[in-house]
Amino acid sequence: MKLALLIIDVQQALCTGEYAAFDMPRVLERINALAAKARAAGAPVVLIQHEEAQGPLQHGTDGWQLTPGLSTHPADLRIRKQTTDSFHQTELHAALQQQGVTQVVVCGLQSDFCIDSTVRRALALGYPVVLAADAHSTNDNGVLSAAQITAHHNATLANITSFGCRVRAMPAGDVTLRP
Repeated sequence: MKLALLIIDVQQALCTGEYAAFDMPRVLERINALAAKARAAGAPVVLIQHEEAQGPLQHGTDGWQLTPGLSTHPADLRIRKQTTDSFHQTELHAALQQQGVTQVVVCGLQSDFCIDSTVRRALALGYPVVLAADAHSTNDNGVLSAAQITAHHNATLANITSFGCRVRAMPAGDVTLRP
């Protein structure tokens, strides 16, 4: 299976300040390690950015930019999206098919929104998913802590069986990336 790494919404507004996700320095370190492994193996790295008409993720604003601590490369694919699902009305699926990708590794932000929606859509499209269990995060929501939300999504997504293909949640350090 040819793998691609999907790095979702690691943008300035979600990494620092008021909307900063939980444990962002360590999450970012793990994402960068995954990206380095992917690039070394020749696997595609896809940088996905959420945008909104207004607010901190408005296209072109400082908050919309990828966070400065994220390691990027000119060969990385870039996808802009306007919903929580990275595949919805974007060229992501076509780009993965064009590169012969048959499985995705997912990391980034936010566990309960874009990670959840993208993982479920990937399954619906027939992509087995490796979820880097310690390389995605979110914010407390008033009911659960960010750590609880992330742990819940690791467990829930890994137990979905209805699509045929599955999610394997594992620590980022255990993820093997090869083209």
